[in-house]
Amino acid sequence: MDILVKPIVTEKMTMQGENFNRYGFVVDTKANKLQIKKAIEDMYGVSVESVNTMRYLGKKKSRYTKSGVIAGRSKSFKKAIVTLADGEKIDFYSNI
Repeated sequence: MDILVKPIVTEKMTMQGENFNRYGFVVDTKANKLQIKKAIEDMYGVSVESVNTMRYLGKKKSRYTKSGVIAGRSKSFKKAIVTLADGEKIDFYSNI
């Protein structure tokens, strides 16, 4: 099971990374906080202080086509906000 799906790289998360040492990740919906903590420590070699998780329900989407209205839903996901210990840092742009 791949726990970390992708990092969240937005303006808001970049500011929290600089100011509060917090980083965001989209994670597997079945992963718990201990698994997320271990996956981040193994992948990035940092020490994690806390993990906060939140689940998002997919948004309803609809569009008008020639054959009528098509309605659906975008995918649900789970987000984890990870607080690192003082002096630790994750650089997402190091291998570009």
